[in-house]
Amino acid sequence: MNRNFYFIGIAFFGMINGIFNQLWLIFALLYVQILAGPLLFGSLSLTLMLASLMVSTATVILGGIPAAIYERVTGASESNNVSLWIWLAGTAILTLPAAGNFLKIGL
Repeated sequence: MNRNFYFIGIAFFGMINGIFNQLWLIFALLYVQILAGPLLFGSLSLTLMLASLMVSTATVILGGIPAAIYERVTGASESNNVSLWIWLAGTAILTLPAAGNFLKIGL
């Protein structure tokens, strides 16, 4: 399979988790509002968008950790299909709490 499909899937799962995972979004919103509130002009919508972006980015990064460990253990010099599958599965598992809201609301 083309590598781009893996990256599209990983980004899709990150986006779904960032938008529809209410627990992590509220957690990130509280921290972003404290830390970056003045930078975002105190706008709640901008703060919510930054918090959503943070959750999406954290999903992609945390989902990639098992793939990085796999690459380190096998001694691979670059990503292969197996490590990309592991990365995709990791992000999919992290997105499971948001899947219900995504299926209920949709894009």
